[in-house]
Amino acid sequence: MTRCAVFGTGSWGTAFAMVLADAGCEVTLWGRRPGVVEAINTGRTNPDYFPGVRLPDGVRATTDPAEAAAGAEFTVFSVPSQTLRGNLSDWAPLLAADTVLVSLMKGVELGTAKRMSEVVQEVAKAPAERVAVLTGPNLAKEIAARQPAASVVACPDESVARRLQTACHTAYFRPYTNTDVVGCELGGAVKNVIALAVGIADGMGLGDNTKASLITRGLAETTRLGLAMGADAHTFAGLAGMGDLVATCSSPLSRNHTFGTNLGRGMTLAETIAVTKQTAEGVKSCESVLDLARRFDIDMPITETVVEIVHDGKQPLVALKELMSRSAKAERH
Repeated sequence: MTRCAVFGTGSWGTAFAMVLADAGCEVTLWGRRPGVVEAINTGRTNPDYFPGVRLPDGVRATTDPAEAAAGAEFTVFSVPSQTLRGNLSDWAPLLAADTVLVSLMKGVELGTAKRMSEVVQEVAKAPAERVAVLTGPNLAKEIAARQPAASVVACPDESVARRLQTACHTAYFRPYTNTDVVGCELGGAVKNVIALAVGIADGMGLGDNTKASLITRGLAETTRLGLAMGADAHTFAGLAGMGDLVATCSSPLSRNHTFGTNLGRGMTLAETIAVTKQTAEGVKSCESVLDLARRFDIDMPITETVVEIVHDGKQPLVALKELMSRSAKAERH
């Protein structure tokens, strides 16, 4: 039986642990809070995120990272992007030399502008061929309800991607392989920023034309940056690109969309953070994505507008007028 460790008992970590167990793996979840770990082990549920949803018998939990990591063929990380480096610095000495390190995070690190797989490689001193990412239109609540979904597992080593594909393939969860890690990670990170923009538009009471325009032009921004960084353009037309973008921008289950909606309704950043129970990755990653764009000299006006609203305090209506008044150009510019 394939043994897996999942670091993080949040919504996505818990849901993916369920997927792995349903695929026949033995899964150990690491959690920081003893109460959550106890509830998983004795009540077979994670009451903080999925109350009433019974976890598979193949899932158990621990507060001991060494116990979680022991003997794992796949070690999965599902923590907020900006905490990965600090957490992984503590965990890295506990990881087996041959374990495949899997990132579920969708963000870009502040300051370094590094993708999550790059942070994993650097901190864990692991070769790129042993680091994989899983991404796509995977809203955790729907996965936990075992509703049909597809995803992408990406790794430079296709054989490693296929191994991970087998480990998480179930009757309701269909993973596809890809070797374009750059494109897959950028799709997952930038879609959170665009979802903030779409949420803001929703909160302002704007219609479907506005939202469709933001989604489409947001995909164009993502693709421009991806191509400059060596990604495959086809990736952005797939599950890691358009698929994830549509799900995150259109679903009320999306944290980033909901966060943006509250901003669009007139709430301040502090007020919105106060009512948000889970991490909305785009709130911090919008700054690091814009940093990345400037490093590669790529124009990303929607991303820049989101940064101005979220972090510079610009009023959404003012930002919208400035975005719409930009000089006209060809669509493929």
